[in-house]
Amino acid sequence: MSNSHPPYGEQPDPNVTPWSGPPAPPAGYPAYGQPGQAPQYGQAPQFGQAPQFGVPVPPQKSNRGLVIGLIVGAVVLILALCGAGIGLALVGNDDEPDPTPTPSATAANPGPGTDTSSTPQATEPPTEQPNNNNAVTARYSSDLSSVCDGSPILNAATYSGPSTAKAYVFSNNPERPTFWSSKIVGSDKRYYAKSADFTTVSVVGCMSMVPGSEGAPKKCDYKASDGKNVSVSYISSRYQLTFYAAKTAEKIGDGGTVNAPATRCPSFISYNKTTMKAYAAPDSGTIEAALDKFLS
Repeated sequence: MSNSHPPYGEQPDPNVTPWSGPPAPPAGYPAYGQPGQAPQYGQAPQFGQAPQFGVPVPPQKSNRGLVIGLIVGAVVLILALCGAGIGLALVGNDDEPDPTPTPSATAANPGPGTDTSSTPQATEPPTEQPNNNNAVTARYSSDLSSVCDGSPILNAATYSGPSTAKAYVFSNNPERPTFWSSKIVGSDKRYYAKSADFTTVSVVGCMSMVPGSEGAPKKCDYKASDGKNVSVSYISSRYQLTFYAAKTAEKIGDGGTVNAPATRCPSFISYNKTTMKAYAAPDSGTIEAALDKFLS
């Protein structure tokens, strides 16, 4: 039975084959009028006309690629301009003078109250070195006796006045003029210094026997180390005491004359085996009195 109907009031065309319906849809596609089939976009389906299948719908054009390209180009241009600016800045700095000021630089037109004086440079104090080729460095307290031979002591204390000075005293022996023995002073004296504190000493007193001051010998009998009995001539004399600055070996004062009495024979004596003579030592009390006076 045909579903085609001629228009109202007309006879069917005998030359037209009656329409028997649309052709069967291809496999995989739903037939017209079944669920899932939508009419073509923008065209309403007409009665009696089958929808067209397989016609692709053209995709909508997008401007996203153009926008991204413009953004990338702008970023590259900005980076190029920044790089050129940095390069010009670096090249320009090569022609500028070093901005670091020198210590003595001053402003060309100083403002009110500006100090234009140059910054004072700190200088190290000169090392005190005596101009003497005989200067020595003491290792022991006895080494300070070198002052009596004219040798400054490099590591002695600097003499800055008598009121704070520490002192040692030495005397020689007529039998050995270059041999100096230490003279002991009381440990209760302000100027006293222990042997271990020799670097604190700034004053050295030197006593030399006054030539021709020997007195009449006094005979003293002893038993020698070999058991023999010996007689020694014990001689009195006078000594001249002179004070020197330990660090420079310069004379700083006179201590006067110190007697070396020989009124009594000592219990122990050193003597010359050739001449059988021994010289009395300077009086310790007189030495301390001279130190008290000079270092007061």
